[in-house]
Amino acid sequence: MRNYSFFGVLFALIIFSSSGQAQSWDLEWSDEFNGSISSNWVFETGAGGWGNNELEYYRRENASVEDGKLVITARHENYGGAQYTSARMKTQGKKYWKYGKIEARIAMPAFQGIWPAFWMLGENISSVGWPNCGEIDIMEHINDGGNVHGTIHWLDNTGNHAQYTGSTSTSVTSYHTYAVEWDASAIRWYVDGVKYHEANIANSINGTSELHENFFILLNLAVGGDWPGSSVNNSGMPAKMYVDYVRVYKQGSAPAAIATVYKDCDFGGSAVGLPAGDYNLSALQAHGVKNDDISSFHLQSGYEMVLYDNSDFSGASLTRSSNINCLVDEGWNDRTSSLRIRKVTTSSFTRTIQAESYSEMAGVQLENTTDAGGGQDVGWIDTGDWMAYKDINFPSSGSYKVEYRVAGNGGKLSLDLNSGSKVLGALNVPSTGGWQNWTTISHTVSVTAGTYKLGIYAATGGWNLNWIKITKVSSARSEDDAEASSTDAPSYAVAINAYPNPTENNITINMPVGMQNCNVKITDLAGNNIRETTLNGNTLDISDLKSGVYILLLDHDGQRTPLRVVKQ
Repeated sequence: MRNYSFFGVLFALIIFSSSGQAQSWDLEWSDEFNGSISSNWVFETGAGGWGNNELEYYRRENASVEDGKLVITARHENYGGAQYTSARMKTQGKKYWKYGKIEARIAMPAFQGIWPAFWMLGENISSVGWPNCGEIDIMEHINDGGNVHGTIHWLDNTGNHAQYTGSTSTSVTSYHTYAVEWDASAIRWYVDGVKYHEANIANSINGTSELHENFFILLNLAVGGDWPGSSVNNSGMPAKMYVDYVRVYKQGSAPAAIATVYKDCDFGGSAVGLPAGDYNLSALQAHGVKNDDISSFHLQSGYEMVLYDNSDFSGASLTRSSNINCLVDEGWNDRTSSLRIRKVTTSSFTRTIQAESYSEMAGVQLENTTDAGGGQDVGWIDTGDWMAYKDINFPSSGSYKVEYRVAGNGGKLSLDLNSGSKVLGALNVPSTGGWQNWTTISHTVSVTAGTYKLGIYAATGGWNLNWIKITKVSSARSEDDAEASSTDAPSYAVAINAYPNPTENNITINMPVGMQNCNVKITDLAGNNIRETTLNGNTLDISDLKSGVYILLLDHDGQRTPLRVVKQ
C-alpha cells in the first residue's frame, strides 16, 4: 500500500523459483463477515494515509456488513479537514501469521482516483518502522482499467527501500479471489487460483529477512494519493469495496489431489487431480484440464465442492460433499461456470439478516424500530404476506437454529426455500403486548448445503419482524430447540414440496401418506381466496388459474402448511 516511488526495483536480482507441486492447505483462521465485523479487526482513523498523501479521512462508520459481506464505503463528504471519508481496518495486535496462504474474495470499484487494497505489514512496525518491517501487498488496484498488482516492500542490504511488483488484468468490479502463497522460499500471487507473479525470498536473498517475520492483515479503500494521483472522478461516489471473506491457511499434510476429475460421467477417461481452491476455465486449463474434459469427480472425505453458474464465482450455486457422476446434470459447464473445492470446517456459522433487506415481498411495510440497534423493522404483516431473501448460503448440510426477533399480537410464521418449493418448518409467534415490545423466538430446521432464496410466510398475521439469525448447530440439539421444533412445527414439514414448479397444468405435492386427502385453500399473494378443494392423492389440477404466483394452504388436522407455486 505504500508507494512512494518505483526506485530500487530489483527485476534482475530477484530470482524466480520454480512453481513446484500444488500444495495442500488447512484453514487456520477466517472471517466470513456473517452478521457483524468481528473483534479481530482494529480500525485506524485519521487523514493523509500515513505518508501516501491520500485525500480521505478514515472512519469506523464507513465499514459495515451487508448480506454476509464486508462493505467499505468511500464517500465524497467533508470530514476532519478532508474532502472524502472511507475506512481502513487491520488485525494488528489481534491476529498475525508467518507463512501460509492468505486470500480474500473481493469486488471493487474502478474509476479515476480510487485505490482499494488487501495487504499485510510486519507485526514489528511499531518498533522498527516502515519499510524495515516489510510489506506484502496481496492486491492493489488504482483508477479505472483492470490491472491488479502484487508487491513486496523491504529495506535492502544497502539500507534503501526496495520493492518488487507484478500485475495482471481481470474484471475488478466482479468478485475474484486474490491470494498469496507464502513460505520460507517464495511468495506467489494468484487471482482465482492462477499464479501471475512470484518472488524468491529463500535465505533472505537481497536483504528480504523482513519477509520471514509475523505479519498482520489490512483492508482499506483509499481515495487519491501519490500512486493514483489527486484527480478524483466524483461521479463514482459513493464507492464500495465488497469483501466476501478473508481466509488464512497453513500448509497441510493431506495429499494435494483433493478432487479427482474425470472426462466421462462414469468416472472414466482421462483423470486429473485438483487441490482445494477456486477454478474457472483458465484455472482448470492451468492444472491440465482441457475444455469440456470434466464430467464427474471423486471428492475426498472432509471436503466439499461448490458449483457456480458464472465464471467469476457468482450466480446460483450448488454444494456437494460427495461424488458426482455427471456434472452436466447439475447444470455445470466448465466453459462458462466455476467451482470451489474447500475443506468442510466444523467452525460455527452464524448469519444475521435484517428483516427489511428482503429482495421481494408482498403486503408488508417498513417502520422505524425502538429495538436495540435501531433502524427499521417489517410491520403490518397480515395473513398471507411474505418476504424473500436471496442468496442465503447454508455452508454445510445439517441442523440450523433460526431465531426471529418479533413483536405484536401474535400469529404464525412459516420458513421455506426457493419460493415455497421446500418448507423448513412453522413457528407460533407469541403476543408481546405491543408492536415494539420485542422478544426472540426460535426453532431448529434441517437444510441441505447450498445457496437459496429464503422465504418467510405469514400463515397467520398480526406481528412485526426486526431480524432473522441463522446458526449452525451440532447434531446434539438443545432441549429448548428440540421442544420448539416438535411443538411449533409439524413433524412432516421438511418433507413437503411441490413439483414441477413453475407448472402449466398439474402440480404434484410430495407429502407423508398420513397427509393425503387433506383440504387445500388456494390464495393469491394479496390473500384473496381463489378456491378451496380436497386433495385426493397428491396431484392438484391448477390449469384453470391465470398465470401468476399462488399460495397453497394444506390443512391437515388443524396444521396449515403453505406452499408457494408459480402458474405459467
